[in-house]
Amino acid sequence: MRSCTLKTTINFEGNALSRLATLEYKKVFIIADPYTVSSGLIKAATKHLEASKIEYTVYSDVVPDPSIEKVVSGVTALVKEMAPCLIAVGGGSAIDLAKSVRLFAHRMYPDYAPYFIAVPTTSGTGSEVTSFAVITDSQKNVKHALIDEFLLPNEAILDVEMVKSVPASIAADTGMDVMAHALEAYVSTEADYFSDMYAEKATSLCKHYLVRSYNYPKTHENKAREKMHVASCLAGVAFNAVSLGICHSIAHQLGAQFHIPHGRANAIVLPNVILYNSELTPTTFVLSDPAPCVSKYANMSRRIGLIGYDDIACVKSLTFFIRSMQIEMGMPIRVRDAIPKVSYEEYESKLDAMADAALLDRCTPTNPRVPTKADIIEILREIW
Repeated sequence: MRSCTLKTTINFEGNALSRLATLEYKKVFIIADPYTVSSGLIKAATKHLEASKIEYTVYSDVVPDPSIEKVVSGVTALVKEMAPCLIAVGGGSAIDLAKSVRLFAHRMYPDYAPYFIAVPTTSGTGSEVTSFAVITDSQKNVKHALIDEFLLPNEAILDVEMVKSVPASIAADTGMDVMAHALEAYVSTEADYFSDMYAEKATSLCKHYLVRSYNYPKTHENKAREKMHVASCLAGVAFNAVSLGICHSIAHQLGAQFHIPHGRANAIVLPNVILYNSELTPTTFVLSDPAPCVSKYANMSRRIGLIGYDDIACVKSLTFFIRSMQIEMGMPIRVRDAIPKVSYEEYESKLDAMADAALLDRCTPTNPRVPTKADIIEILREIW
């Protein structure tokens, strides 16, 4: 028997942030990234708390790829307040930090479980509806994926006002993260009818709105930003149910070792992983015994309107489309373009450690093809 449980209440469209004015709590602890605070974006949320005379504290000691040390600091700040409600306002790093802080505060004080609301300010991680968080061991340059039901927010608030100011380059990075989430969930060994439904819709929205969202600073097309915000959440629901694959496992290592933004790393890796999982090379035209994921990739390709005369052509069409989106959005398509100051010799010296860490990553077990260390190293060399 299998089951599908959706626990997070999702507030979206219209003035979704007005939900904060109706909270039953009189004290709130907010974790927000520094930009959200310094830009004044935080006020879009706090004005509703103020209108209802809800006391709040804003904690903004948040950095990209939150470290274990930052989690410890956050736990100290939260337990000092013991607020009954925790709100995360920011991108994936702020939400992941809030999740981790809440988890470890609860482990220290089992009776303390603050109501948790996530308000994403980027459209990429889907963290507002997942029981995943990623923290970094800055001493070892390794990212650790945490998976625990307690990490799952009680509510998510998707308000387009929070993503209008996102720069084009970040919209590109985070949007490609959505694409990777949806496609990896779609071919996960745990994929089912329900996860497929969310993954298909998320991928379709990316196909139609990602580049348009990237162009928002020129066009001011609210619809595109709003659709990508929803796509991010849908992909989050999909991968929260069935996990991901080695695209994320490898991207985690590129981020840990070379600080490549997560969505950008996923975009670089994704086409190569699709070909690897499908056991295809750029010159493959016939497969005598295609892997099961070939038909799924091909099905997704057709669903989003791409053309191919057979399954192999459809899979290749999907990889070409991903690359074309990257190029149209000015994204690097190879690792060396993302880290121009790093030599190949330095990169090569990290391959062994990155491959070992990728194999141990929590996303790897549900990859549709079981990788070896040599496979991971080969992919890392291909994407250089």
